[in-house]
Amino acid sequence: MSGKISEWDSKYRAAPEQVAGEPAAIVTELLPLLSRGAALDLACGAGRHALLLAKQGYAVTGIDASEAALEIVETRARDAGIAVLKKASPSRPNHPNTGAIELVHADLESVTLPAEAFDVILCVHYLQRSLFPLMERALRPGGMLVFETFTKANLEFGAGPRNPEFLLDSHELRGAFPKLRTLFYRELRAGKGIASLLATKPVECGR
Repeated sequence: MSGKISEWDSKYRAAPEQVAGEPAAIVTELLPLLSRGAALDLACGAGRHALLLAKQGYAVTGIDASEAALEIVETRARDAGIAVLKKASPSRPNHPNTGAIELVHADLESVTLPAEAFDVILCVHYLQRSLFPLMERALRPGGMLVFETFTKANLEFGAGPRNPEFLLDSHELRGAFPKLRTLFYRELRAGKGIASLLATKPVECGR
């Protein structure tokens, strides 16, 4: 895994402006529907979603394995007047300021997430199946998960990831979070293969 992280560090440092990117359409489309409060951006990269959420008043935690990516997030946040804190590991958000970002440099293959700590969890274009139960556990009752990444149908097209290990099977995402209630689900197969999910944690789960 360290070799892959080094590759990402090199990519981010080589072209920081190009890798920043715009928020995914699924996030901007669903943003008005999301719970307010504390948000977790898993594999946050250069911060396209963490910055968006912070500007909307969320207390954001961004986690990524690439130190170079987090350096870009910090620079972009400070340029935008957003407070940035750094933590060694993810924990229940305790900073009083909404609109701030806590950055955690961590290997997602060995990370632990605090229980019932977040009102929103985002995971976009990152697939690590071992995180699925941790994400369920980390959501507060009534909290929402936004998940979108490529499916194996993407192999029919020219762009995007090619390693089947990091591609969803058809309809896999629909059943990946059995403790959550699906609010929206779709799979697209037009120019790319991708699956999108919005789900919520029932309030009864916290009783």
